[in-house]
Amino acid sequence: MAGIEHTNHLLLAALRHPLRRRILRLMVDGEALSPSQLAETLNESLSSVSYHVRVLAECGALVSAGEKPVRGATQHFYRWALEADWAKTMLGESDE
Repeated sequence: MAGIEHTNHLLLAALRHPLRRRILRLMVDGEALSPSQLAETLNESLSSVSYHVRVLAECGALVSAGEKPVRGATQHFYRWALEADWAKTMLGESDE
């Protein structure tokens, strides 16, 4: 039970940031997106979005969905993985 509580604590802490909530709302349809695609859509800096995507991945809200080489770098893609009902409700994405 402590593992679930720890995971919920990390997720709650992550969801406190408004940009992270905006990122998750954009990704709810399940499409794999890169931080650069998200940054462009959200009109935010790539470095900021990349940081927040990493935080969301660390708490299990997003999962890696692959990568591809782009101009000498590697572009990473992420997909929605949020399963906690309370978190979906908080984002307004609950089935209830």
